[in-house]
Amino acid sequence: MSNHALAERHRLAELLAAAGPDAPTLCAGWTTRDLAAHLVIRERRPDAAPGIRVAALAGWTKRVQDDFATRPYEELLRLFRSGPPIYSPFALPGADEAGNTVEYFVHAEDVLRAADDWTEQPVPPGRAEALWRRLPMLARLEVGRRSPVRLQLHHPDGRSLTLGPAGAPTVHLTGAPGELVLFTFGRGAHTTLDVDGPSDAIEALRHVLPLPKK
Repeated sequence: MSNHALAERHRLAELLAAAGPDAPTLCAGWTTRDLAAHLVIRERRPDAAPGIRVAALAGWTKRVQDDFATRPYEELLRLFRSGPPIYSPFALPGADEAGNTVEYFVHAEDVLRAADDWTEQPVPPGRAEALWRRLPMLARLEVGRRSPVRLQLHHPDGRSLTLGPAGAPTVHLTGAPGELVLFTFGRGAHTTLDVDGPSDAIEALRHVLPLPKK
């Protein structure tokens, strides 16, 4: 069975190593060192991980992450490459694949696409399909309630996903599953998606969620 999370872990680690500790990322305010520290505490410090999502706990998470970020960059990459320790929730059977395939894909692209001269890396068909399978839940959680317009996300093979307020004007976004996943996580300005729909609806969406530059 393919392990997409493991493959993306290796890809992300190589991109981080190639970029060095002080390169920019698409994560606002984070360098590659900060991103590496985030990845390590997410699976090695269960006490700090909840603050990644829960605002009330974010201060503690930031303190722990900042402390880890002072460690040698090579140590952070070694810890990330070695995978979750036995006490980590991600060490449970299937948890790494379920919880990290999208996480590592998005963060790999955060490193890759922060460079001015980035070149899109091909996504293996099986991994692209895994991203597409996860897209409905992710899109509804991340953008479904925020979008002021009806959204149709189109796979190049003709499959589509519809979300957003019924009765609102519709904006169509077409692209590979990875590009659609990046859009749902707020990286739309750095994607190769095609956007179509009424101009006022597109502008209304652009005010809420980043879209590819015109």
